[in-house]
Amino acid sequence: MQNDVITVTMTSGSGIYYAYQHCDIMGKAVVWLLFLGSIITWTIMIEKGIALYKAKKASMLFIYLFRDKKYPLALWKKAEQVKSPVTRVYIKGAEDLLNFYEMPPEFAEFYGSSKHPTRKLTTAQIETLRSTLDRAVSDQILLMEDKLGILATAVSASPFFGLFGTVWGITMAFAALAVQGRADMSALAPGVSGALITTIVGLLVAIPSLIGYNLITVTIRRITVSMDNFVEEFMAKVKLEQYE
Repeated sequence: MQNDVITVTMTSGSGIYYAYQHCDIMGKAVVWLLFLGSIITWTIMIEKGIALYKAKKASMLFIYLFRDKKYPLALWKKAEQVKSPVTRVYIKGAEDLLNFYEMPPEFAEFYGSSKHPTRKLTTAQIETLRSTLDRAVSDQILLMEDKLGILATAVSASPFFGLFGTVWGITMAFAALAVQGRADMSALAPGVSGALITTIVGLLVAIPSLIGYNLITVTIRRITVSMDNFVEEFMAKVKLEQYE
């Protein structure tokens, strides 16, 4: 059984190499183009996957800490240490609050104490704060979606590049048969095998890219929902101050 597996593996490997050897210049160019695209897409997927995992984890931690505080400014120093989409949204909102309260950043954590009592905001200031937070969320979404267009392009374009290589190769194979004046399998097989390898490589690029793209977009959507919920919690804390 083990010998059969080894034989099949060697046959598959040699078959792929045989097919590549019988590609013409155009077919080999398509294979190398797709191989380069595969390197780029895998680099993006790994980079994005690690970054989004860390961003999601840090965001959840900061939201947990934020819910434990009465006043939004209490986490000013912590936000400068924790790097995540949610903390960047928080910093934008906190900066507005510091301006409205006319308070230096170093006293932010003492807001609400006897030395730095709470202050009332006007309706215009509250609306401005809301707009600032919403813009910050949009900015973070754009940052998280950076380079996703390359993955989307790889998903949609790779099969077509592979199909182009296959159609080109088969066309050249039949053209060669016509020139030779004979139509047997031994003459047709090398050209067809060389043509079909481009479709295989195209699918090998498109399938992982599609899976990676879907996983990344789902993660971004979850972080986006977390940011939207955080904005509502931030505004709720600010509005509660107005009734104290």
